[in-house]
Amino acid sequence: MIRNIQSSDYKKIISVVDMWWGGRRMSDMLPKLFFVHFQQTSFVVVEDGDIVGFLVGFQSQTYSKEAYIHFVGVHPEYRKAGVARELYERFFEIGKQLGCDTVRCVTSPVNKTSIAYHTRMGFVMEEGDALQDGVPVHTDYDGRGGSRVLFVKKLES
Repeated sequence: MIRNIQSSDYKKIISVVDMWWGGRRMSDMLPKLFFVHFQQTSFVVVEDGDIVGFLVGFQSQTYSKEAYIHFVGVHPEYRKAGVARELYERFFEIGKQLGCDTVRCVTSPVNKTSIAYHTRMGFVMEEGDALQDGVPVHTDYDGRGGSRVLFVKKLES
């Protein structure tokens, strides 16, 4: 079952997110404010009472025709089961309802799985200011050497 994210989901998700990333410290990128202020455009997938996936996204206040996916997570045992696709498709649907025609997101250049997934989902890598392992990156996008791959996808009407 997919539903909108709730403030009460924060503790459940934040307690597992680093584990879902194989121990990488990711929880700092997911403050509670997303669970409070972006419920209309953020979702969880619940299976047998447990959250097995989530997507945190929002409509841009600066570029009202653009939506942004900030963070997506899927429990390792549910990967390749369509959970992420279901979350993305729901986000695309809501984005269109809000008048968006574009979705953006970023990932780390070391996250080859994410790069491949976004490409399969129809996202295009934006030209960067450097290449890393043949992938266009925007250097220092997240500061302190935090280069990122920027993606864009046009939504079909």
